[in-house]
Amino acid sequence: MSSPRIRCGVAGVGSLGQHHARIYASLPGAELTGIFESDDKRAAEICARHNCRRFATLAELGAACQAVSVVVPTDRHAEVALPLLAQGCHLLIEKPLCASLEEAEQVLAAAQKAGRLVQVGHVEHFNPVMTFLEKAVSHPQYITSERLAPYQVRGTEVGVVLDLMIHDIGIVLALVKSPIRRIDSVGLSVLSKTEDIANARLEFENGAVANLSASRLSLKKCREIRVFQDNAYLSLDFMNQTGHLVKKSDLVAYGLKLKVGLAKAGDASSVPVTEIPIEKGEPLAIELAHFVDSVTRAQQPKVGASLGKSALEVAITITEQIRQAGRK
Repeated sequence: MSSPRIRCGVAGVGSLGQHHARIYASLPGAELTGIFESDDKRAAEICARHNCRRFATLAELGAACQAVSVVVPTDRHAEVALPLLAQGCHLLIEKPLCASLEEAEQVLAAAQKAGRLVQVGHVEHFNPVMTFLEKAVSHPQYITSERLAPYQVRGTEVGVVLDLMIHDIGIVLALVKSPIRRIDSVGLSVLSKTEDIANARLEFENGAVANLSASRLSLKKCREIRVFQDNAYLSLDFMNQTGHLVKKSDLVAYGLKLKVGLAKAGDASSVPVTEIPIEKGEPLAIELAHFVDSVTRAQQPKVGASLGKSALEVAITITEQIRQAGRK
């Protein structure tokens, strides 16, 4: 006998929240009960598209739903999440968890008190690229990431570190699995009140180093990561879900071929590069299916509030370093 569907809602159906509504409406284990949205036109559009109800208040949404996606601007996450937790809702809160560590701790405490799950929307953890990385990366020594996006007003209530770089912070923390020893950051505000371009170097206790770059002033979109460890080099594209791998064992074999004359130095076609077969999928759909399944099974999600808080803590440290440098 199949489990009853989880009654789901979405608080905020803007450019991202509309996709939460779309996916809940199509998930086998979920039922899109309704939305809470301040914009009348957008609310009417989403309700007509998915045949769901618009709730007049957040309290009404919370009373009708078992699980809710919080997809409002970051500076309102705690304001929306806390009353929903008090009503007994499980939450998926879009990244970053909150705008401050103090608010994040309030949300964590409220979730624990209510005995409810909080999943944080670090969507790249559900990208098939990350699934491959988690299997292939065992002891990373050096990681570089680049995350670029064209400028848009949405999201500028926070800087580029909390808006974009936090994705890669979460990825690196999950891959390295070691405490951070040192952080060095630079950044620049161009169009926003907060930083629009940022670079951070993270040094870990186990000797690993990560160099993260993010910009929301780019003419193109880019979400790439490169990982070096003692037995391989991996280069992956989160946006296009492609990548390649160079294994040390293959390079050694290539070197032997050069030695005996079976390959020519400088012949790129002979270099042993393996294309990674990644089964493509929509990361947000995978993420929401995992959230619904976690609620159904009453088990902790892959990206819980504690990981969300850890990523937030690193992001805020980077942001503060940039702000302090700007005051000098």
